[in-house]
Amino acid sequence: MQFLFLSSGPFKIPLPSVHYYFSSFLHPSIHPAIFLQLSAMLSFAALTLRLGSTGCRGGRRNLATIVSGNKTSQLVRERLKEDLDQMRGQFPGFRPGLVVLQVGDRDDSNLYISMKLKAAAEIGINASHVRLPKTATEDEVLRRIVEVNENLEVHGLIVQLPLDSINPMDTEKVTNAVAPEKDVDGLTSINAGKLSRGDLGDCFIPCTPKGCMKLISQTGTSVAGKNAVVIGRSKIVGAPMHDLLLWSHATVTTCHSKTTDLAAQVGRADILVVGAGKAEMVKGEWLKEGAVVIDCGINHIPDDSKANGMRVVGDVHYPSAKEKAGFITPVPGGVGPMTVAMLMENTVQSAKRFLKTYQPGKWNISYAKLKPQKPQPSDVAIAHSFTPKTIGRLAREVGLFSEEVEPYGTTRAKVRLEALNRLKTQPNGKYLVVTGITPTPLGEGTTTTTLGLAQALGAHLHVNSFACVRQPSRGSNFGVKGGAVGGGYCQVIPMEEVSLHLTSDIQAVMAASSLVVDTINARVLCESTQSDKALFDWLVPLRDGHRKFSLSQLNRLKRLGIEKPETLKPEEIYRFIRLDIDPETKTLSGYVASEMMAVLALSTSLGDMTRRLARVVVAYSRKGKPVTTEDLGISGVLATLMRDAVKPSLMQTMEGTPVFVHTCPLSDIAQGNSSILADQIALKLVGPEGFVVTEAEGGAELGMEKFFDIKCRSSGLHPDVVVMVASVPALKMHGGGPAVTAGSAMPKEYSAENLTLLENGCNHLKRQLENARAFGLPVVVAINTFSTDTDAELGLVCEQAKLAGALEAVPCSHWAEGGAGAVALGQAVQRAAETPHQMNFLYDLEGLGNLPICMAKTHLSLSHDPERKGVPTGFTLPIRDIHANLGAGFLYPLVGTTSVPPQSPAFSCFHDNDFSTESK
Repeated sequence: MQFLFLSSGPFKIPLPSVHYYFSSFLHPSIHPAIFLQLSAMLSFAALTLRLGSTGCRGGRRNLATIVSGNKTSQLVRERLKEDLDQMRGQFPGFRPGLVVLQVGDRDDSNLYISMKLKAAAEIGINASHVRLPKTATEDEVLRRIVEVNENLEVHGLIVQLPLDSINPMDTEKVTNAVAPEKDVDGLTSINAGKLSRGDLGDCFIPCTPKGCMKLISQTGTSVAGKNAVVIGRSKIVGAPMHDLLLWSHATVTTCHSKTTDLAAQVGRADILVVGAGKAEMVKGEWLKEGAVVIDCGINHIPDDSKANGMRVVGDVHYPSAKEKAGFITPVPGGVGPMTVAMLMENTVQSAKRFLKTYQPGKWNISYAKLKPQKPQPSDVAIAHSFTPKTIGRLAREVGLFSEEVEPYGTTRAKVRLEALNRLKTQPNGKYLVVTGITPTPLGEGTTTTTLGLAQALGAHLHVNSFACVRQPSRGSNFGVKGGAVGGGYCQVIPMEEVSLHLTSDIQAVMAASSLVVDTINARVLCESTQSDKALFDWLVPLRDGHRKFSLSQLNRLKRLGIEKPETLKPEEIYRFIRLDIDPETKTLSGYVASEMMAVLALSTSLGDMTRRLARVVVAYSRKGKPVTTEDLGISGVLATLMRDAVKPSLMQTMEGTPVFVHTCPLSDIAQGNSSILADQIALKLVGPEGFVVTEAEGGAELGMEKFFDIKCRSSGLHPDVVVMVASVPALKMHGGGPAVTAGSAMPKEYSAENLTLLENGCNHLKRQLENARAFGLPVVVAINTFSTDTDAELGLVCEQAKLAGALEAVPCSHWAEGGAGAVALGQAVQRAAETPHQMNFLYDLEGLGNLPICMAKTHLSLSHDPERKGVPTGFTLPIRDIHANLGAGFLYPLVGTTSVPPQSPAFSCFHDNDFSTESK
């Protein structure tokens, strides 16, 4: 601090005080030198003349400069506006977000909140007020805090105190629930701890103490080396004020209600901060001459001159204090406006910190670094060599809220459909479908390619990417193709969790199908042994003199044209209770499970699934009329059994990219695609610049065709690119190579270079490319490479693919290298997605109930005969029956010898899956 010494004596007046006081009325054109001379003259006059309201004592007078919080806060606000302009210049459309959470409806809280919202609006902060009723419980408050914590559009969260609830509230627990990075009030224990140990650049400082420090700096007083006294020790003002002054190198004394000789302590203070909450407790005569006095108190005392009979005063007796202090803050108009300004500053500071790691439209996600080994270990060994991140962390990384995620252990979770409702206004990302040529019995690697492409886009090209794959069904083959979901360095992990029960969706479907079969058997028995009255009493029991029909029963009555169920006539009762099921038409359990899985995959909501389940035909009457689950009265309970199964299951790849594993309809008797809901949620989460990679099982003529004509019709989604997977060994098989059998070694023709065999097989690739291009989309061929492939063979496939109309053809080594081996494919897909395109359906829905067609045929040939490879011609496609899956919403002609449910394979892998406790 500078001092001006006057010739009349040793009394000192702070020079900044003189400048501050007189600059308010001197003309701005006055030269600085003249200004200094005038300041000195006026400073001398201040010793003998009364200026303003300053008192006169003993012939000396002290000029107490009023430190205006209104003026200082306005300067802060102007600076924050400039900061926001710079943010918007770098990130167009960006606005810091602030939420004020209030419990109850206290008038004083409403006043403070309105001031905060007004200040935020003036600056350009997007502030919102969330008010919970007085009846809110602590759990409800905590849940709402978690919602705000996870909202990336909110950068500051204030819990307005006190919590005005009729229920018990742990204020400490509630305030500590606020995420430290959004705690712009600086009240959490983490921020308080950082402040107490001096980490001022890594915490939020409580707004009132921070405002006090700003006001002290406005006086020109250097805090270092001064004696500072703080009256009050609350965590909102006193305690953090002590820490701030201490870390600014003052010698600090904290006083409180138990402090003895408070006046003496105050008298030693060069800087006094009062936050005791007691009206006018500090008297002017206590003060050290020329002290800086910061009054944080807000108290109401009686005053008949005021309209409301009350006057606002501080904790310092202002009339006497201003005669002795060098600087003093008024009440109101001092600390109060600065507290609000510092809240705005903290919110902007939080937004700045957020923007340091924020990239528009990009997830803040961590990826695992792969270190592929050679020779390559088994799929199991590779899967066990990686530790997945927790599912909660993955969910947060991709933008899911904790209340939208239902963990099953630490590495898998169900995602609630509420997430789709929250994200409904978010633009969809780009949509890729991975298909393939007709595979060998060992598969063609479409799942591995789906995962590898997602890993390449995410972990290597740094684009938001989500894979959507089907859940593996163990069945009697128990892993005949290798890894359950993917293989090599492109797998979903943990392997055991995804391979076995996952989140019990299959078990729910099987339980539902078993219920159908059991109910049919029971109904047939009861109808054959019970009278109409007994059967009616069994179906609609009489309770307390009334019968209550279930929703499905009411729907059946409505379909029968019976409008008044409460007054049923005997003939109406007969029509209602007698299904007259033909036992020869009872649906097998596996068939029902197949349609219910198809329903699950094609549903767009829980309500849609419920309606579809009600339409499932499970038998026929002796007169040939269909009998549905709703006719049986069990459609509601079926929906109850499957209500959790409709939620997609979230997992991760080996490189930490997200995966939805959901539903497993087969491609030979159903649509062969993962769920619509998984694709829809993923497309919202990745954002407009991201990619969702979904898989269509089997060859392009099977799973891909059903993807477009069935799944896309139900979802309304239109893909941007088709990725077709091919391999040299499979093309050699289609070129006339020997048969490939699961469990047997590959014939030598597939490991030795044979360009003639390969070129013949490329005719099959050309036909499948024709099938894919018929839908109007760009096609990229992904060549799933093997170590035995030669450069000449790979070059030949690329050449033939481009000649057949592929936009690009790319050899990929993702099985051996993970996402790094599919980077070129990812770049090709990005280019393809930018090409003009418009999806077409192959046929219109006219005739046969306006339902799409789902050909139930072998996946091992373009024809109905699995032995006919390549491009078979000159055959008649034998259709032996046509069934209607009214629940799933498609007709399925049975082609050739295709059976429902499908037959089990001859070879199984259960011999390799023994369980051992030795390593546990």
